[in-house]
Amino acid sequence: MDWCRYRFRSVWDLPAAPETVYRVLERAEEYPRWWPQVREVAATGEESGTARFRSFLPYGLRVTAHVRRREPDAGVLEIALDGDLVGGLRWTVRASGDGTRALFEQEVEVRKPLMRRLAVPCRPVFRANHALMMRGGRRGLAACLEAV
Repeated sequence: MDWCRYRFRSVWDLPAAPETVYRVLERAEEYPRWWPQVREVAATGEESGTARFRSFLPYGLRVTAHVRRREPDAGVLEIALDGDLVGGLRWTVRASGDGTRALFEQEVEVRKPLMRRLAVPCRPVFRANHALMMRGGRRGLAACLEAV
């Protein structure tokens, strides 16, 4: 097992139409407005940018991101990541009842030196930290969508 590799999956049920949810998710530069753990996003091109995020633990991560696949009609948005995390993530947005189910999938390798050194003993803590970040994102996005 490579202790520096992570695979995450999170499902968010949201109170808005899939098209609305997708439009919010594809505007990464606005994530800091509704996702507390996303501290900063800056565009570096039309399909790329940098992001800085931090959850409960006292360390931040920086990544560069590039859109790998953008298909609004299919509800799929894929992003390639480099920097403190290398790999990618995918949002899949589908209608569900009166709202939307957004599936977040991420597969990354940690490159931040401190996290690599602590990979074995701190793995459960890192996973819990990620879960808290995702919970904050789901709550923030739901509130953002309800306000629209």
